[in-house]
Amino acid sequence: MLPKEKFRYTLEEYLELDHESEEKIEFLDGHVFTLAGASSNHDRIQGNGYFALRSKLQGRNCRVFLSDMRVGVPAYPPYRYPDLSALCGDSIIQTLGKQDILTNPQLIIEILSDSTADFDRGYKFTYYKSITSFTEYVLIAQDRPHVSQFIKQAENSWLNREFNTLEDKFRLASLDCELELSELYQDVEFPEIQNRFNLIDEND
Repeated sequence: MLPKEKFRYTLEEYLELDHESEEKIEFLDGHVFTLAGASSNHDRIQGNGYFALRSKLQGRNCRVFLSDMRVGVPAYPPYRYPDLSALCGDSIIQTLGKQDILTNPQLIIEILSDSTADFDRGYKFTYYKSITSFTEYVLIAQDRPHVSQFIKQAENSWLNREFNTLEDKFRLASLDCELELSELYQDVEFPEIQNRFNLIDEND
């Protein structure tokens, strides 16, 4: 629990708070905020993505990290907690305070929610671009089958591709492997879509 009477923190104070906190907390311009808890769909997608990537990269010199791994972001210091991050090659870990920080992710995956979607697509993507090794960004919707993929082509140039059905598959350029939407959305329920289909059936 953050002390309510404290409105601004030094970086050193934040690092100590983050080390002691059971929740994930982030830091921006002296302000500290707690990350919202994840939904069941979010947890399933994150677990599915982690398992799929680990399976496909087995036997290769590649690493996949869950959101407990802090990722250093030069334009948004000191670090963030992406839902998934990965790289092929040796991972570079730096220590800040008592925290280990990954500094060379190639792939970052965020699972969207109503409250974070605009930020993840906009400002957060811009901040992540300050990571020198970062070449691929994947955004996964949790309310419907939808994946947005951004692949770095050149400085300030990113290719955007969209995938909208469970039959779609896409290749991760950064890791040289393929993901299927059906893998990412295994056991994920879309109540709004299901309700819409039920209404159609009843009208028939």
